[in-house]
Amino acid sequence: MSNPTPSNVSTNMLAATVSRLPLPAVWTAGSKQQRTLIMGVALAILSNLLFGVLYAYSSFLAPLSGTQVFIWRMLAMWAALIGYLLISGRLGLHLDKLKALRTVKQWVWLLLPTPIFLSQFWLFMWAPVNGQGVQTAMGYFLFPLMMVVFGCVLFGEKLSRLQWLAVGFAALGVGSEIVRTQSVSWATLWVCGTYPVYYILRRLQGIGAITGLLVDLTIFAPFAVAYLLFIAPSSLGLVGSSSFFIMMLVGLGMLSVLAMKTNVDASQMLPVNVYGMMSYIEPALLFILAITVLGNPFESAMIYSYGLIWLGIACLIAHGIRQLRRAHKESKVSKIAQTV
Repeated sequence: MSNPTPSNVSTNMLAATVSRLPLPAVWTAGSKQQRTLIMGVALAILSNLLFGVLYAYSSFLAPLSGTQVFIWRMLAMWAALIGYLLISGRLGLHLDKLKALRTVKQWVWLLLPTPIFLSQFWLFMWAPVNGQGVQTAMGYFLFPLMMVVFGCVLFGEKLSRLQWLAVGFAALGVGSEIVRTQSVSWATLWVCGTYPVYYILRRLQGIGAITGLLVDLTIFAPFAVAYLLFIAPSSLGLVGSSSFFIMMLVGLGMLSVLAMKTNVDASQMLPVNVYGMMSYIEPALLFILAITVLGNPFESAMIYSYGLIWLGIACLIAHGIRQLRRAHKESKVSKIAQTV
């Protein structure tokens, strides 16, 4: 008998914990597959809500700048991740994966996506307090559409009519925004243009999300400490002398790791299409927070270009629903054939 994988162990432990809670009949009477789907949806919603909280987090840490909050977040995440892996007993598992890398070429290949990861996390903390919150949120809206394009170009994946329609609407939306403003936000382009590269590289490397996160944070930690010591010592003094800032930064690290962990768990429990559709909650929430809580500007003329992009997203969601229905029908036919 093969040993259970760490992801299965994590899922089983979570299911055992949930089973002890007072839950409605839709949970207790459902099949194991239905319970896994419900749990995955709940974790996906939770992770997206946590990412929304993190997006607005830097606004509560004034007078720290967006860059300083990013530096502290990386250190807090690193400490929280190491603590979680030590407590769960999984640190050795991830270290064993890294020990298997023997050559310089393998390590260079592993570290290639790290700068993209760090730049995205910096932008995530910097943009909301520097008037780029709406533009960054739009980058996250365009991200799944760009993944479709990258899949078509790099992996030869064929697009359905709805996917082509989604890409067309997105292209019209971006084009409309360029015509309106005579430019397009660098924040939008950076998110939708480089984040797909990060995920594709990690996919080609076969590196899991947590292992990749551990590598990225560990590589950056010494540079973060050097930044605080030599470039922003005032930030170090401010945080060190305030119990409020210390508690807020501890919370920042814990929330960051929890958001990543619930997101990874949801991706393992849900069908790819369902997980993809759930991922649209985050940019929608970021968009709302940028306009309301953070007070980033939104002009009425932006509705036309952004509306076209949202139409593209609606086409992708419709494509995902169609695929799910098709898979459900095929599953029913397969079950009937087995019983005959």
